Parts: sequence; C-alpha cells; structure tokens
Amino acid sequence: MSPSAIVQKLWNYCNVLRDDGMSYGDYVEQLTYLLFLKMADERTKPPYNQSSPIPDKYSWQSLLKKDGDELFDHYRHSLEKLGNEKGLLGLIFNKSQNKFQDPAKLRRLIVDLIDKEDWSAMSADVKGDAYEGLLQKNAEDVKGGAGQYFTPRPLIQAMVDCVAPKPGDTICDPACGTGGFLLAAHDYVVQYNPNLTKPEKKKLKEETLKGYELVQSVVRLCAMNLLLHGIGSQDFEPIEAADSLASDPGERFNIVLTNPPFGKKSSYTVVGQEGEVSKERETYERDDFWATTSNKQLNFVQHVKTILAVNGRAAVVVPDNVLFEGGAGETVRRKLLHDCDVHTLLRLPTGLFYAQGVKANVLFFDKKPASETAWTKKLWIYDLRTNQHFTLKTNPLKREDLDEFVKCYNPANRHERKATWSEKKPDGRWRSYDYDELVARDKASLDIFWLKDESLEASDNLPDPDVIATEIVDDLEAALEQFRLITNDLGGESPQSQA
Repeated sequence: MSPSAIVQKLWNYCNVLRDDGMSYGDYVEQLTYLLFLKMADERTKPPYNQSSPIPDKYSWQSLLKKDGDELFDHYRHSLEKLGNEKGLLGLIFNKSQNKFQDPAKLRRLIVDLIDKEDWSAMSADVKGDAYEGLLQKNAEDVKGGAGQYFTPRPLIQAMVDCVAPKPGDTICDPACGTGGFLLAAHDYVVQYNPNLTKPEKKKLKEETLKGYELVQSVVRLCAMNLLLHGIGSQDFEPIEAADSLASDPGERFNIVLTNPPFGKKSSYTVVGQEGEVSKERETYERDDFWATTSNKQLNFVQHVKTILAVNGRAAVVVPDNVLFEGGAGETVRRKLLHDCDVHTLLRLPTGLFYAQGVKANVLFFDKKPASETAWTKKLWIYDLRTNQHFTLKTNPLKREDLDEFVKCYNPANRHERKATWSEKKPDGRWRSYDYDELVARDKASLDIFWLKDESLEASDNLPDPDVIATEIVDDLEAALEQFRLITNDLGGESPQSQA
C-alpha cells in the first residue's frame, strides 16, 4: 500500500472521530501510541525475533483481547504505566491520555485499521512518508493544527542542499518540532554517500542527530517520526524534551539547521500568596550571549552561535525583526557579522508558514575562531519575496521554486559565486554587499531589498484579489505583533498575551 493510500485510510477514520469531538492533533497522538505498540509486537516475531520493550500486560496483544469498557480501562491504564518507563517508551508515552469517547471506535481503530497492516514489513520510506503525510494534514488544520511546528518540506530540502552535510558531521536542531530538518539531513547523507560502511551507518543512526523540543506532545510526534524513518531505538533516542534556551548544553555541533518558534516574547505567570497574578518577562541571563533580551528569535540566533563547533555551519529561519530591530537586535547583528562569517541571506516570500503574518528569511553563517578583524567579508542576498506570491493551498512552495537560489548559493564552492543583479540587469534576485556597507547602515540593518515591486508600478499588473487580500492580512498581523511588543515593553498586557 502506498504512503498516500495509508494516509487516506487513516485520515478517513479521523473524520469519523471528529464527530466525537477529537481534534486532528489528538488523533495523530493516539495513532502514535497504537502504532508504537503494534510495531513493538511485530518485532517480537520472525524474522526479527527481538525482545519487546513493552511489558506483556500492556502489549498490543493485551489490547486485542479486550473489548468495550474493559478495553477502555485497560488502554487508559496502559498509557499511564508506559509513561513512567524510561528511554524511548517514556518519551513517547509521557503524560499520555486516552482521548477516545467511544470504546467501539477505539476497538475499530485497533482491529480494523492498525492490526491489519504489517507496519514493520513496510520500508522506512513508506512508513515515514505516511506519518509525515499525517503530520502535514494536522498542520493544515486551521482550527487547532500544529502548524507552528511544521516547516515546509521544500524549504527544508533546499536549506539542507545548501549546507550539504557529510558523513561524520554532527547535526542539531534546537527547536526540532516534528523532526523535518533532522530527517532531511539524514536522508541527504544517505543519498549522496551510497557506500557507507556498517560502522558509518551505525554512527549516522546513533551519534549524528540531536534535537531539542519544548512541547511534550510534539516531542512524542518527533520521536515517532524518526522511529518510523528508522532512526532511534529503546536504548538511543536523539530527541530531548527541554527548553534549548535555558542553558548552554555543552555539546558542539558541525551543523545547526532550525526554524525556531515565531512567538516574539517569552513570559511566565507568577501567582502570589494572596492569589494575585503577575506576568514576569522571561529573559535568559547567559554568559555566552552577546545581549540579554526577551526576544526569542534573537536568543535562538545567539544560542545557535554557542552550540556550533568552530567552523560549524548554520542555517536558521528568522523573522524580519531579527534583521532590523534596534537595541539588542543591533548588538546581536554587529557581533554576528564580526565573530562569524555571515555569508548568505534568503528573503522568503509570504504565505509559506501556518503562523499568519510571518515575514521570514533564512540566515546562513559559519562560526569562526576569535579574531580582531571581522570574519564576514561579503553577504550575498537572494530575494525570493518581491513579486513572488505563494499560498499554502492554491500555490504552495515547491522545491523547484528554490532551484535558482541553490544554484546561486553554489554549495560545491560558495566562494565562487556570480551575481545575477547588475545595473544592466536590475531584476536580478542575487547580489552581494560588503561588510563595510552592512555595518554603515542604520542599526546595521540587514533588511535590504532592491527589486521594484511590480504591483506598485502598474495597476494593470496587480496580482489576484485573493493574493492581495492575503498580503494585507499578513501585513496587518505583522503590524499587530509589533504593537504587542511595544505594549509589553511599556508594561501593559496585549489581548492575546494572556492566552
């Protein structure tokens, strides 16, 4: 059965459960528990004959033997017990709960949908792609989907193609969501190195990848996603449930690929003895940071710099405010340009992300040893935003839309690049700026653009009304976010910051 057919089969059943009030996210989570139990059971049989990490009384077979309320109670009890186990079991089942309302529907999912397939016999590509399909459908759910944890796969692939990981590189995503960057990096190494030795393959599976994720429900989806793609085991799990920004983990990596969460400010609620509630700004006081700020993205940029090994390579998705914000933003940019080789900036079009109103970019930089002179000599910028219109549903970004950028980036030798822009070719999307030009700009702003916006030039060349409307919404959302920041900084409460 093809991945799309499996996804469709599982997804059709989700629509039945929607009538019971189960959300898409809850459904994918329940599937994760049941798939894990089924696959653990399959691996105990020939040709695998492995011992199962699941205690017999909570195994897949124990679920098959029960029905009705007895099944319901047993399933709930099994989730609770497995959540207290160590290793991969604990990671997948931690704080798990039964979200089914009807025992008959749980029984049908177990017996008719999951038990009938031999999941272990499917290739990792089929299983993994099927699960990725479910994660994408969950992200697309406008009402309650986990869109903020899902980076468009064509963008991930292009970023990995540029960074070009090699066997032996250690790779980290400090905000890994459902694991898209880690999987793409793993697949890249496998694809371009078909003759890996057995020890190299083992190292790739067990020592190469590391992910951190703050949200427990997303950690389990990530762990399952990696497992279905053949990465991770009961003894080794590359994902850690942790706040990356809390401290320097001590580990250093050759490559960091990440799309940190887009929320601007971090804060936590403090309840006093009399029950009064106050909001405390969460700033991260770290000796390794250049600036103390409550702007999450600026903190992630600083954190990425810390966890890179010397000469390590980073590709980080950042919103526009990281490019132009004053204060801590200017400090971080000037230090980054000086201490690292900030060599490439990709300006992304709007309409790529499930978080509305986001105008984002990809910043590529290499960490360098201490030096009195600045490491950044030239920043190359590719503008994929001006006069480009993408939407999540009707005109989604495809990998080929990034072909010209990857070719201009020139992963084989990025020191031999050729601009597509010149005075004679004013519509070229690829040009460079010298270090001195960058630091002489107001606040060392990297928010640089040069292409003429065609929609402003001629009224007969306007994009479709739905594109214009979407862009207006995006602009208003971005403006609202900026106003929320100002309100917070003035000590007030913005309406959504209480959510």
